[in-house]
Amino acid sequence: MIGYLKGQVVAWHRHSSNRTMLTLEANQIGYELQVPSRFRQQLDPKAEVIQVFTHLQIREDQYVFFGFASIAERDLFRQLIAVSGIGPQLALALIDTLGFQDLVQAIVSSNTRLLAKTPGVGAKTAERIALELRTKLAEWRTQAGFTPLPSAGPIASIQEDVEMTLLALGYTSQEVMAALQAVGETSALGKNADTEAWIRGAIAWLSQGEP
Repeated sequence: MIGYLKGQVVAWHRHSSNRTMLTLEANQIGYELQVPSRFRQQLDPKAEVIQVFTHLQIREDQYVFFGFASIAERDLFRQLIAVSGIGPQLALALIDTLGFQDLVQAIVSSNTRLLAKTPGVGAKTAERIALELRTKLAEWRTQAGFTPLPSAGPIASIQEDVEMTLLALGYTSQEVMAALQAVGETSALGKNADTEAWIRGAIAWLSQGEP
């Protein structure tokens, strides 16, 4: 198994199926890898040599390399394709649509409505992803450097609605979690308080430019 490739970027191109492909030269061999569309933005533009963490899919007629900017993203991809009915293309679509951190958070919190925003992911598929992976990712996310759910935040059902609203407004999952933690610790809101009250409190905290 090839864990990663280190070399120079030769070319970027898109297939007719809108797949993002990277040609990487390593040890005088040109490797073609399919990568998330956001992969290029994750790279240091000044880097002459890049490291790509890889997953190799072996089919009857070909070998297919998938490339990722980090071990954590590659490992998340592997966990996704282990779910029944989730192939490599759908796993990449989930990573591309939600991003690494928001995707992990959506799965751990069983936010199936957010998962279903990915093209090709329906309600039943979203439920299956959450059911099969939420416990595994809850244990794994600390190692991946992800912020856990806020202990001072609202109950899960309210947290899901608040998170959906704030993510739609452009906040990141980490910002949302920090805001809910802060609001829960500094206000009189109860865990069962009205969803709108939690949203207003979180937006007010975020607008103050808190770290």
